[in-house]
This record gives sequence, structure tokens and C-alpha cells, in this order.
Amino acid sequence: MQIVNSKEDGNASYIIFPTPVEVADHLASEFITRVQKAVERKTPLAVAVSGGNSPGLFFSLLAEKFYSSVDWSFVKFFWVDERCVPPDNEESNYGMTYKLLLGKIAIPEKNILRMYGENDPEKEAARYSSLLAGNVKMRGNFPSFDLVILGMGDDGHTASIFPGDDRLLNSNKICETAVHPVSGRKRISLTAKVINNSDEIFFLVTGSKKSKIVYEIFSGSAISANYPASHIKPEEGNVLWLLDTESGKLIPPSSKC
Repeated sequence: MQIVNSKEDGNASYIIFPTPVEVADHLASEFITRVQKAVERKTPLAVAVSGGNSPGLFFSLLAEKFYSSVDWSFVKFFWVDERCVPPDNEESNYGMTYKLLLGKIAIPEKNILRMYGENDPEKEAARYSSLLAGNVKMRGNFPSFDLVILGMGDDGHTASIFPGDDRLLNSNKICETAVHPVSGRKRISLTAKVINNSDEIFFLVTGSKKSKIVYEIFSGSAISANYPASHIKPEEGNVLWLLDTESGKLIPPSSKC
């Protein structure tokens, strides 16, 4: 594993790797380490995952390298967000995860707790909120995941929290409905307060189209406040951005501090 650039700053940090494969491979190793610790504790790891190209590569690597060497009964999978489509639709976040990972490993069906994108979104947001409250440890008024894996869109959105939709950034609900600003398609999403209540958060961000936003977030630019991803700052947990050289190319070289 080669690290191009890294920096630690309080509870937020980033590491830049040469390629997207090395980004995904690093997260896979970190993920398996946490699963092994969960097995030792005999307490399942509560993980919320997202869709997109970068997590997809991560899922594929997990299935390829660890399909039979890990006790998957100690992992509970939840979802950060979901498009309002059936699970067999190619746009389904759950469907993608099942195709690349869940359908290839020995995991109990009860450990897969998906959002039902095919249901009425308002009712599903309420149902999933109740499900999380009953299946994930609580800290304060919100569920607290052991681990959350996020991506970031070309517009700076994360989960289904889009630029200009401060409602999901400030909501006191666990889940909310959202609308994609371009397609108009409805989605279901965790709110920022739930995500920020997690123990650990990993961002997987690759590709040159995201380099400007990554730079603005880590340079502290005033404009970065317009990007929902910049608001993911857990008060009690840690967030680590895993970047490739393309997404991190505008960040000035620095030594680990």
C-alpha cells in the first residue's frame, strides 16, 4: 500500500492513495479488522452503507477476499439512503450491495436490514426510523452506528442530502425523504444528525471531478459550507476521507502531523 499524502486534524483526516483500487483495498482491511474485533467482543458491528461507484469497488473486494474467512453473522448491514425503486432495479443501493457482496457471503438474512425503496417514502422513512431505534445502540436521541461508509457526489452531496436542502442537515428526525434536484426522483435518507452520531465514518471519494470540492472542504474555504459532505463532522466519533490521487490532486503536499 502506498500513501501519497495524509493529514490528521482533530477528529477528521484524509489519506490519498495512488488508485481507487488501493482506496477500496485499504477500507476493506480496516473493515475486516473491525469485524474481527466485533467477533471477539461477541457484539455485532452495526454498519450503514451507501451506493455509488466507490463503495461498489469496496464491496467487490470484500466478497473476493473475505467471503469465507470472516464470521459475517457479526455484521449487521443498514443503509444510509435508498432510491425509491424496487430492490431489483439497477438504481437500488440495496440491489447493488446484494449483487456485489451480500449475495456472495454467508450472512444471516436477519442481519440485512434494508430500506424498502418500493414502499411509500414517507411511511418507509417512519418505519426505518423505528427499525433503527430498535436495532442500533442509541446515543442521546439518535442511533449511533459503529461504522458508516459514505461517498460524495460531484455536487458535494452525501447520503441523499443535496446542496440547498438544509432540512436534512438540521432535522431532528432519524430518517427523512429527499428529492434529487435533477431527476426529481424521491429518496429516503438518514439525516446528518444521525450520521454525525456515529463512532466512525469513512468517506470513499475518487475521480478528478470531485477534486475541487475536496480541496475546498480541506482548505476551509467559505464556499465549502454549500456542500453537505462538509457538514459530516461527528462530535464524538472520527471521520476519515480515503482519496485517490485524482480526487486529492489539488490538496497541497503535507506530511502527516
